[in-house]
Amino acid sequence: MRLPPLPTIKDILAIYRLHAIKRLSQNFLMDRNLTRKIVRAAGPMKDGYVCEVGPGPGGITRAILEQNVKQLCVVEKDARFMPSLEMLSEASDGRMRIYQADILRFDLTNIFPLEAKQDWFSDPPNIHIIGNLPFNVSTPLIIKWLEQISRKTAAWSYGRTGMTLTFQKEVAERMVAPMLHQQRTRLSVMCQSLCWVRHVFTIPGTHRLQTHNVTLLGQLTMALYTPSVLYFLQVKHLFLSLMLMLLL
Repeated sequence: MRLPPLPTIKDILAIYRLHAIKRLSQNFLMDRNLTRKIVRAAGPMKDGYVCEVGPGPGGITRAILEQNVKQLCVVEKDARFMPSLEMLSEASDGRMRIYQADILRFDLTNIFPLEAKQDWFSDPPNIHIIGNLPFNVSTPLIIKWLEQISRKTAAWSYGRTGMTLTFQKEVAERMVAPMLHQQRTRLSVMCQSLCWVRHVFTIPGTHRLQTHNVTLLGQLTMALYTPSVLYFLQVKHLFLSLMLMLLL
């Protein structure tokens, strides 16, 4: 579906005098071709359901709406972006809902319809989580979601919901680090125990208005068989014990 003519993201930033706040680790994707590439990386989503995390001024949001999704929910904490997101919502023909909330505290359980639900051992549901994450919340957020995946709750009560997310270079490298690699951490073990994780492509700083130089787009596809919650408690205590040993 083609959206009606709208101001560019650059114009939106100028009209509402928006800028990336360093203490919130915000970053804006300015290249329309890049935002479309990110959305295409998530796979087919026609007539599907999407939750976008941290849409900001709405660059990726536009690319998602162009994919003829049935419903798009965006979760944005920063009230400065509400006018630009409301403009997109009005242009979406009723397909977009806005939640002004902190994603670390936001419950994804009831934002998708029951009709989209799939059995865990069946094909993944036509549900997608996409986000250009603020770097200061990416690690605690993915750990929270991994714990929900292990319990099959929230967005994963609907089945093996996939995620396509941007991460700061160092975080993404830890997520995909193989065994015995120097970047291997608790995050590596948790991610790879629950998901097939892959680095899709690198986003250089020239494509963004932000404070960081390099971002990696990562994709997480849920595994069929997931470890128990007890396993993750054991991993957590193992890495804490290793840290204590190194300090002694």
